[in-house]
Amino acid sequence: MIDLRRVTDLWRRCDVVARDLPFGLLLAVASLLPALYGKGTQVGDLPTRPFDALAFVVIALETLPLAVRRRWPAVCLALVSLGFALDQLHAYHVLASNAMPIALISAGAHLERHRRVTVIILSMAYVPLAFALDRLGATEKVEGYVVFYLALALAWGIGAWLRSTRAAETEHRRHVAEATRAAERTRIARELHDVVTHHVTAMVVQAEAARYLMAAPDRLDATLSAVTDTGRRAITDLRHMLDLLKADHDTDVSVPSAGELHTLVEQTRQAGQPVEFAEEGSPAESAGSAEFVTYRVVQEALTNALKHAHGTRTVVRVRYGEKEISVEVSTDGAGSRAVSPGGSGRGLAGLRERVDALGGEFSAGRQAGGGFVVRARIPAESPS
Repeated sequence: MIDLRRVTDLWRRCDVVARDLPFGLLLAVASLLPALYGKGTQVGDLPTRPFDALAFVVIALETLPLAVRRRWPAVCLALVSLGFALDQLHAYHVLASNAMPIALISAGAHLERHRRVTVIILSMAYVPLAFALDRLGATEKVEGYVVFYLALALAWGIGAWLRSTRAAETEHRRHVAEATRAAERTRIARELHDVVTHHVTAMVVQAEAARYLMAAPDRLDATLSAVTDTGRRAITDLRHMLDLLKADHDTDVSVPSAGELHTLVEQTRQAGQPVEFAEEGSPAESAGSAEFVTYRVVQEALTNALKHAHGTRTVVRVRYGEKEISVEVSTDGAGSRAVSPGGSGRGLAGLRERVDALGGEFSAGRQAGGGFVVRARIPAESPS
């Protein structure tokens, strides 16, 4: 059996001239059928004449140029117009004369340059054609010529409308593509910030602490091991993210989830931050994106605690409900800032965008009694 989809794909891959040629050939063949003699467009109402050798030239001029109506619309329109004029002056009235509006529509849709000049030249050429037909004994009145001219203008207008519609669609697709790229760049920037900032901050804090452990080899070895482990985790997370960016990535590539919060808290403790962790309930099976955002909220809050309140008691509370996940991460005081890398505020802004995208609520600010608190309410299901 013939695979229609494969045939369609092959047809679309053909050059545009090869795809337009069959229509012109079909119209030429139809024009030669005796049953269709005199069925073409008539201007001036001259009596139809029988075919002669010139009639075949006229048919060729009116039909074969349709093969290039999209590749070279000006050439097509010029040749078809010449054939149409000869057809009307010799009163063949072949079926191929119906190619004139087709050529006008194609030119209106695909002609890129000298559009106004083309319209003016065609309009000026129509006037002597009307006078010549009148001299040959045409019975058409002036209003008939005007109506026919308006019909030709309508054909051009249809082509111009198709052109503007196509241009608007192209512009819309360009804007969509730009917005998609911008959103993707923002997403990648957020992921890089979350992954790199957390691990690098932990490594900086651990390496700084190692300076004061030179006299305690056991503790120094443990601290350096923690730095190594943190670096390896950073590399692993970056590889996972790069896998997700591949066009053919496996959908099973793992991403952080709320189930890994215990590991995240333990990593922060190894970096020297006293963290208390309280978890209530269990995540719903359909939590999905909510779990991922929960992980990122806790990760960013702990990263900020390491940077801006190192050594200060930090409390992480996560409560899983049927319809939402509540997160609160608080620190008691300012802590030591001796090893605090600078921050840009991009992390908290990114968290707010993540939570807002799921229809949740996010807040971050200083507490009345000192310290800092981050709160988030994340719906377990994305808003429709």
